[in-house]
Amino acid sequence: MGSLLLAVIYLIFVSLGLPDSLLGSGWPTMQVVFGVPSSYAGYVSMTISFMTIISALLSPKMIRTFHAKWIVIVSILLTVLGLLGFSISTQYWMLFLFAVPYGLGAGSIDASMNHYVANHYPSSVMNFLHCFYGVGAVISPYIMSLALRYARWNEGYRWTSYIQLGILLVCVLSLPLWKKNEENAPEETEASAGIRETLRVPGVLLTLIAFFAYCSGEATCFLWTPSYFAGTKEGLSAETIASFGSLIFGGLMLGRLISGFISNKLGDRRLIRIGIAVELIGILMVLLPIENYIFAAVGFVVIGTGMGPIYPAIQHMAPGNFGKRYSAAVIGLQMASAYIGSTLMPMVFGHLQQAVGIWVMPLYLLLFAALNISLLEIAYRQIAARKRS
Repeated sequence: MGSLLLAVIYLIFVSLGLPDSLLGSGWPTMQVVFGVPSSYAGYVSMTISFMTIISALLSPKMIRTFHAKWIVIVSILLTVLGLLGFSISTQYWMLFLFAVPYGLGAGSIDASMNHYVANHYPSSVMNFLHCFYGVGAVISPYIMSLALRYARWNEGYRWTSYIQLGILLVCVLSLPLWKKNEENAPEETEASAGIRETLRVPGVLLTLIAFFAYCSGEATCFLWTPSYFAGTKEGLSAETIASFGSLIFGGLMLGRLISGFISNKLGDRRLIRIGIAVELIGILMVLLPIENYIFAAVGFVVIGTGMGPIYPAIQHMAPGNFGKRYSAAVIGLQMASAYIGSTLMPMVFGHLQQAVGIWVMPLYLLLFAALNISLLEIAYRQIAARKRS
């Protein structure tokens, strides 16, 4: 039964990835259809992420109040409603209406699943699970690419919603599997600390800012990678540009797959250091002034590969760094910080690239990679000092 439940959790992580790359893949076409500037993608992304922040901040209380299975089912249902809403949108303003369920569906399910896995499974499982997030995120740009080739961008959202409905059905059928784990839920959550208390723990605040920096770079790649190729490489079709939305996700999936085999041996901190080093190599590849798009495409895959272990490693470290009493609140706060970065910084980049040019994207990514590693290293020292005292 335990292995079947883990298989369902793998599928849940696929569902988490499916919606995340649709907007970036479809936006070059959607922008023309709606007749709005390219930077307006940032406002839609900001709205989705803002709703996810609310959901993530509520997650510690929800984890204490509801079983994970109900958080999962309601969250996927909300995501389905958001996807279907996007598919019927005929005006730009309609995207904001359906961004509400789209975003609310992501925060609590992400926090609750990360909390569950961080407290019950080794680092390798966390990396494999987030690899399956990458599977979902890689699939959806190709769904959008097929929709642009054979139908319209709307169908990309509609077809993805059908896949989500299938995953929702599997989750409903899996309810008896979750029931067998419910007797452990009270002892896992009854002593959990609140958000205010958790923020006073040494190292927490710096970890949150570092997570903000990581997700700022990651979300910028999610949204703007296709537009980078549209603005810097000539002669590419709309379908090809849309498919480039999968580059960063393919790299994430590869990085997390590799990390799943080596994470238990290397440990989370060393994985993060290696990951950021690989990410920097990818950024330098994109920076090189080579006209052929293939070299830059490989560079984005390398960036994603380096980013791969960072998110799951930071999440998995929470119980070890701060203790189980604080882990639910820390993970919820990390999710909120992540989505603040995802909300604000792609929008900031939208205005920056409109003023300066899309070519500035690798420099933007370089800034956040440097901020991420420097803050984490300082946080490690604070955590070590707290444990010694």
